[in-house]
Amino acid sequence: MVNKNRMNRLAAVMAAAALVSVAVPAATAQAAVTPPRIDLKVLVVDDGGSSVEAITAELRDTGVPYTRVQLGSAGRPVINAAFLSDTVDGRPRAKYQGVVLPNENPFGEGSAEMAALAAYETTYGIRQVDAYTWAHPGVGLEYTDNGGYSGQLDGTQAAVTTAGKAGPFAYLGGQVTFEDNSALVPESYGYMGKPRPGYTSYVDAPVGSGRASLVGEYAHDGRSELVVTFGYNQYQQQFRLLARGIVDWLTQGVHLGQSRNYFAVHVDDVFAPDARWNKDLNCTPGDYACAGGEGKESTIRMSAADAVYAAQWQTSKNFKLDMLFNGGAGEEWKAENGGVDALTAQLVADRAKYRWMNHTYTHPFLGCVQNTAVTPWTCTKNAQGAIQYMSRAEISAQIRDNNNWAASKGITLDKSELVTGEHSGLKTAPQQPVDNPNLAGALADNGVKWAGSDNSREPAQRAVGAALTVPRHPMNVYYNTGTNAEMADEYNWIYTSRAHGGSGVCEDNPATSTCLAAPLDVNTGYVNYIVPAEARTALRHVLANDPRPHYVHQSNLAEDRTLYPVLNQVLDTYRALYAPSAPIVNQSMKDTGVELQRRAAWDKALADGKVTAYRIGTDVTIKAPSGVVAPVTAPNGTKKQMLLGTADFGTAYAGNRSTWTGPELLQSAVTLKLPS
Repeated sequence: MVNKNRMNRLAAVMAAAALVSVAVPAATAQAAVTPPRIDLKVLVVDDGGSSVEAITAELRDTGVPYTRVQLGSAGRPVINAAFLSDTVDGRPRAKYQGVVLPNENPFGEGSAEMAALAAYETTYGIRQVDAYTWAHPGVGLEYTDNGGYSGQLDGTQAAVTTAGKAGPFAYLGGQVTFEDNSALVPESYGYMGKPRPGYTSYVDAPVGSGRASLVGEYAHDGRSELVVTFGYNQYQQQFRLLARGIVDWLTQGVHLGQSRNYFAVHVDDVFAPDARWNKDLNCTPGDYACAGGEGKESTIRMSAADAVYAAQWQTSKNFKLDMLFNGGAGEEWKAENGGVDALTAQLVADRAKYRWMNHTYTHPFLGCVQNTAVTPWTCTKNAQGAIQYMSRAEISAQIRDNNNWAASKGITLDKSELVTGEHSGLKTAPQQPVDNPNLAGALADNGVKWAGSDNSREPAQRAVGAALTVPRHPMNVYYNTGTNAEMADEYNWIYTSRAHGGSGVCEDNPATSTCLAAPLDVNTGYVNYIVPAEARTALRHVLANDPRPHYVHQSNLAEDRTLYPVLNQVLDTYRALYAPSAPIVNQSMKDTGVELQRRAAWDKALADGKVTAYRIGTDVTIKAPSGVVAPVTAPNGTKKQMLLGTADFGTAYAGNRSTWTGPELLQSAVTLKLPS
């Protein structure tokens, strides 16, 4: 909510200014009668620590503009009254709507910079986050030896207090569990203290027979600080849960940027079989080089019963899977199996229950012509030394024929979406360092605007002709395994040392891979070790405002149905952590492509300094370059100014309203009316 009382109380302004012995800007005298302009930007004072970096990452990744001042940098600006405020068109202006500090005073005792910040915050009603500090009276807490605690916090079962649920953390279900991923590695450290007068605890945890605070608001001397007394980094679950609330508290619920918790799962190769891992050969016969694998090929393919289960699972979890299909591969299977295919019949019967996406008709490699007689494979060249590529006509036929097959089965899909087999056609380092030059034309021939890519190789969206890529997260549930034991066996091969019978890849690449201390039990390792690890990784993406979909394969829905334990853990954990006001956003690849496209345009506009946004009283004005829509978050009850009258702003999510928005007809800026 907008704090009009603070902004308009001249007496409080003068008293606070006298207290800190800082000259009040001349414009402040007008503040009692002229509401100041508050620019929608955050000031971050950075000490290089992980806690400030975590909050900065949340600002950056959600589209909130910020200015970073790096302590210790010789050329950094001095934080004084002129740096913080000025006058625009005769109106006093606060250049920052919130301040993030490493702690309550990173400048040192008696610092003029801290005094300037204190005066500024009091004058304009600006809030301050103390990213990580210790429990002591200076931040409104008793020392830890008076009913508190200091030390390791791994596994601590913290909880949102009644005040927290009524305030900045209303979107949470209540529990804030600190990660404890390894008994061998300390992961979290912090302090818990008992509140003193002026301090309101938002997150606390049990200490002895009572409770002590980990996060709370300290109101004093006309200022408000959000005090965090534990260390964290941007990837830890405890921070990810609180990040949204920290930003909303800091900005008083009004800021540029928006955040959602996204989760979509693409199931590749539907209707096609996938090759099976051979535990004796430690490779996959039928897929590229597998010494000794001739005649030992085996495949994994869903059954009709697996399809029935998939539909039932979706209903039970209120979650929709994306089925990426190869219609021609299904026809080949049918022809090779007496003209009968119960799987296709079942999935087609349940077609309305899924989202469908073109994965090409027979799943060929759409890039260069591969020479698989050598390991690793290479691109075939003609007599003149030029790389040979699949033609535009062949690629186009793969897309078109699959669309036509879907239409013949009554399957509805968005033809603007496509994921090629193995993301082929797109550049594949090191063998094919550029896209197939025939790919972009084939995409255009079929109206494809969104092409799935592999996030592990290309995390950024990019153009392929007139289309844009949509990076997808690979899940560590292998395409070539149908059982839990096969998963654990292949995992052991990849992640154990040669001395333990593994490939030693982890030894050769210590910067990117960690070897298991000992091989997993193949009977229990998947459920007990791999599933929790993969669920944590996926949930980390969900909680980080990352809309990129995840992808697996139809083999993971077959036999032991290895995918479901991972998805169950992600969904069940999420729904226990969050209130119904913040549901998982399970959207199409097209919607994700649009989201990433808008983010890129917004980030560029911010980097170019072409965004102007500010609040005056209960009015918010936002100006961005033509064609660029702005992500905006505001309290419930906010209205958008239309050409005639107003309309409800945005959509509800996590206790406030947010959306991408631009000026209405005949308007040059977005104008919002905040609730009074």
